[in-house]
Amino acid sequence: MQLHIQPTSGQVLAELADYFVAQAGQAIAARGRFVVALSGGNSPRKLYELLASPPYREKVAWPQVYFFFGDERNVPATDAESNYRMAKEALLAPLNIAAAQVFAVDTSLPPAEAAAAYTRTIQEFFGAEEARFDLVLLGLGDNSHTASLFPHTPVLHDASAGAREVFLEDKQVYRITLTAPLINQARAVAFLVYGADKAAAVRHVLRDARDVDEFPAQLISPAGEAHWFLDQAAASLLPHN
Repeated sequence: MQLHIQPTSGQVLAELADYFVAQAGQAIAARGRFVVALSGGNSPRKLYELLASPPYREKVAWPQVYFFFGDERNVPATDAESNYRMAKEALLAPLNIAAAQVFAVDTSLPPAEAAAAYTRTIQEFFGAEEARFDLVLLGLGDNSHTASLFPHTPVLHDASAGAREVFLEDKQVYRITLTAPLINQARAVAFLVYGADKAAAVRHVLRDARDVDEFPAQLISPAGEAHWFLDQAAASLLPHN
């Protein structure tokens, strides 16, 4: 695991954008494509807008990039809460990404069926190969969740590599998420976390005793690289070396 700590959120976003560009270049040179799972929420929107702006948009061979989603809310694709809609507005549409390169969760299906269908979509894309994303982008909630791996939900103990539905009792809503085993097959995972409100969660995940029911992001331990891109505020409760 590698920590990248910058003074400001803007510098964090720039460093992660540079990392994204480097990973894309390496994957395309090695395998002819770059397969990324996007994260939702407010923090990554700024990253996507940065990647879609000069000079970053000229640094990636976008026709060779394929987009999946680490999780999705159980809402229509046109809903303001949709992770797909956010990514489309901030990244996919500005870059004119072809529909054939984007694999969204079909939220017109009931949650369990949507998760099963997304698992099949992922399996069909990778074919006989292990389903291994080149990069999974992740955020971190102040309750230490990542993707839609929320505290004290059954999906935390799902050993399969696929997508699953998650019911959040407190909000009475469903989400669809990639499971931790599938995320952990990735060649690289990058957390984007900034703001003082995330400092306690960062400390819990990175420094506290393992308790995945309480701190689900502790489940993420990829076979490949693990990177945390933090601003000083988010890293403020980590021990100083």
